[in-house]
Amino acid sequence: MLFTLFTIFASSFVVALSGALMPGPLLTATISESSRRGFIAGPLLIAGHAVLELALVIALFLGLAPFFRMPAVFAASALAGAVILLWMAAGMLRSLPTLRLSWEAHQSKMNHPVVSGILMSVSNPYWIIWWATIGIGYIFYARQYGLAGIAFFFVGHISADLAWYSFVAGAVSRGRSLLTDRLYRRLIGLCAVFLIGFAGYFAVAGLVKLKGLLS
Repeated sequence: MLFTLFTIFASSFVVALSGALMPGPLLTATISESSRRGFIAGPLLIAGHAVLELALVIALFLGLAPFFRMPAVFAASALAGAVILLWMAAGMLRSLPTLRLSWEAHQSKMNHPVVSGILMSVSNPYWIIWWATIGIGYIFYARQYGLAGIAFFFVGHISADLAWYSFVAGAVSRGRSLLTDRLYRRLIGLCAVFLIGFAGYFAVAGLVKLKGLLS
């Protein structure tokens, strides 16, 4: 049981880190706020991000639990998640030759970092797509182990966001030398490989469930 919970945590961490590494509204806000407020801006932004995602996880876990128990829903979520993961991995690999971090940030006044973390998450369409496909599949799997499974999934997910954006905030406050474009591209490439592996797992799980439904 403990090993399974750790596996849920580790896989959730890796997949979440793969999404967090790609540039988006939250990264822009982190760079901008860290240049003004220092390192603390990163954890504060993720606190807002976590509040929003925790509310979403609770809503999915409580309100849509009967819906999740349908085998057809699991099959659809797993197959859709596999497609999304492959799409994300392909995009990562295609972008590698020219991918670079943009360290220039506007100094305009923003909301409190916690509020900005919520707003930046909602404004990213990929965030909605992720939870509508991959996130639902993970919750469906983790809930088999009760609240502990959901907790390990969520903590792993948020830990990845916290680790990456805290690192970015620290790099911005101390200088660019901590994170070069070359290292960034290597991280993206490694995560793309992990995504392909997870996509294969989701595809097999979905096809097995679908076969059971059709037989």
